[in-house]
Amino acid sequence: MKLGTTDMDISRTGFGSWGISGANWRWSWGEQDDADSIAAIRHAVDRGVNWIDTAAVYGYGHSEEVVGKAVAGLSERPYIFTKAGLVWDPADLDATPRRIMSEVRREVEDSLRRLGVEAIDLYQVHWPDTGESLDWDALGASGPSPNAIPLEEYWQTMADLKAEGKVRAIGLSNHSLAELEIAERVAHVDAIQPPFSALNRSAAPEIAWAAEHGTGVIVYSPMESGLLAGRFSAERVASLPDGDWRKTHPSFTTGLAARLGVTDALRPVAERHGVSVAAVAVAWTLAWPGITGAIVGARDASQVDGWIPAGDLTLTAEDLAEIATAIEASGTDGPATP
Repeated sequence: MKLGTTDMDISRTGFGSWGISGANWRWSWGEQDDADSIAAIRHAVDRGVNWIDTAAVYGYGHSEEVVGKAVAGLSERPYIFTKAGLVWDPADLDATPRRIMSEVRREVEDSLRRLGVEAIDLYQVHWPDTGESLDWDALGASGPSPNAIPLEEYWQTMADLKAEGKVRAIGLSNHSLAELEIAERVAHVDAIQPPFSALNRSAAPEIAWAAEHGTGVIVYSPMESGLLAGRFSAERVASLPDGDWRKTHPSFTTGLAARLGVTDALRPVAERHGVSVAAVAVAWTLAWPGITGAIVGARDASQVDGWIPAGDLTLTAEDLAEIATAIEASGTDGPATP
């Protein structure tokens, strides 16, 4: 599908690179073998995935380096999407990165170098600039400090980078409806990247806005970091390594039982279609009007095979109704059906 008004025709699923970022950083998924990561990316490309989404902050540059190694030498390079605006302190790797856009010109040069490309296909602002650290638990709900750069200013810088040819398209991740309206008055928003899944439909208004403005939509966490993949339980959460952020997050602890109820509703749908639970979870997001593609992570090639059928899977009205019943029972906010 075309990504908004750009000339990029992207596959319905893209490879997400958060999970391959390695250990010893603020939001790590634990130890990861780079060879497995490279094999997973190349396998996804072989299976028809033609874009990779990463971010400078993932592994504090490591994810971008791995992506760069994976695409080097490929006869046909997939599109590379990355993000800026979460800046870490090299002297204190345990500190929470700050949400600042004052260093974006340095960031884009660093990302180009790590990725080994001449231009980034889609460059995105990871979070709105607040001048402060990203509050993970509040998902950035805290207000801006006096040091925050106004949206109009940093979005103009993004538009300048596009005009200069350093990036082909520009996008906004985790920005509100009001913020999208402000940005669009400065320069066209080529794409947005909100979280979206059967457990999190809070971005439905932003997705509708994108459809009205010719803006592409690539959603992240369609499997809710593995919760909707069909393999999680309280025992598995307990067995996660201490370096995995999911081990202490409320979605995987106090809120686990309600969320697994939605996962259970995906199982009979998966059986009817002969696919994995993960594929159904991703296909559910792709059924939503206005969504161009879904970002799906994998830490080895076998995980890619689990979700790759989602791009061609069409859920029936019966499927969607069954899933909607479970969604409504889960108590999570947002519309339950596309």
